[in-house]
Amino acid sequence: MAQTMRGVFFLGPKQLEMREVPIPEPAEGEVVVKVMAATTDGTDLKGYLRGHRLFTPPMPFGHEYSGVIAAVGKNAGRWKEGDAVVAANSYPCNFCYFCRRGKPQLCEHLDKHWNFGAYAEYIRVPAGLAAQNMHIKPAHLSFQEAAVCEPLACAILCIEYAEIQLSDTVAIIGAGSQALMQVQLAKALGAGRVIVFGRSKGRLETALAVGADEVYSTLDIEPVQTIRDLTNGYGADVVIEAAGNPETWQIAPLMARKGGTVVQFSGLPGGTQVNFDATHLHYGEVTMKGVFHLTPRTFEKAITALATGVINAKVMIDGEIPLEQVEEGLLRMQRSEVIKLAVIPALAP
Repeated sequence: MAQTMRGVFFLGPKQLEMREVPIPEPAEGEVVVKVMAATTDGTDLKGYLRGHRLFTPPMPFGHEYSGVIAAVGKNAGRWKEGDAVVAANSYPCNFCYFCRRGKPQLCEHLDKHWNFGAYAEYIRVPAGLAAQNMHIKPAHLSFQEAAVCEPLACAILCIEYAEIQLSDTVAIIGAGSQALMQVQLAKALGAGRVIVFGRSKGRLETALAVGADEVYSTLDIEPVQTIRDLTNGYGADVVIEAAGNPETWQIAPLMARKGGTVVQFSGLPGGTQVNFDATHLHYGEVTMKGVFHLTPRTFEKAITALATGVINAKVMIDGEIPLEQVEEGLLRMQRSEVIKLAVIPALAP
């Protein structure tokens, strides 16, 4: 095996750099994975544009991937060289206050348990992650599809919080990759009507292709009035915010019926304040929930959902790019030209 590798590093907002660095060596319990495919993601885009509280530049970049184990440290359990695997990008401690209360996604040590560096030829997988949040890739699942497990695990936690009931009307604000996964999950759980609101006509067409019953461009209509017109004045049973701006956070509760549920999925910049209609929330008994990240259990569910065809990941991947084109790929996402791109380290620039 070569001694060095290429990897994309984050140097600061809107600053990425390709570097030639030593291939990592696995310590005890760790493995090193040769990245076969990584996927671009909205979190990577936001981090690239404005930085992230977890980013300490210069640092390896990217977090969704699958690949083949190239090296194994001592006492790494069942793992062996040659295993095709898919891994999450974090792992819980399992003993802190929140882990003991069944909220591993809020683990007090999570800030120290993240793993970045998927946009590279190889990535080191920490022992705790290899033990808890790494799994064998199903043989029939492509590396590109498997790389989508991490964001799908987040979408599954969101849908679990939504508590969708048979025949519910579900309104989803946004038409990016998260919304497309949530459409498919909502239909799989028996939602009677899934309505997607977004801006990109191309993405809205994709939402229809994966199972949305109706789609509306917010460039043409006003979402709150539209959802009420579509539901005899009541509003949706469940509303999922997956667009990621203060305005959509604000209107999401207004789109829910009395007694309905709102899940605020997309993160906003630190310190963002959002005003809500207190009368509607209080007298309408609207339940509003925040949701963050994933759990080891939702990551397992994500693999099964992909392997069994419950989720079609192929429809979200709009082509392949080499490592050298990561920055341009993210900018293409920002321009809504693509939903996701598969970064293939083996591709020639």
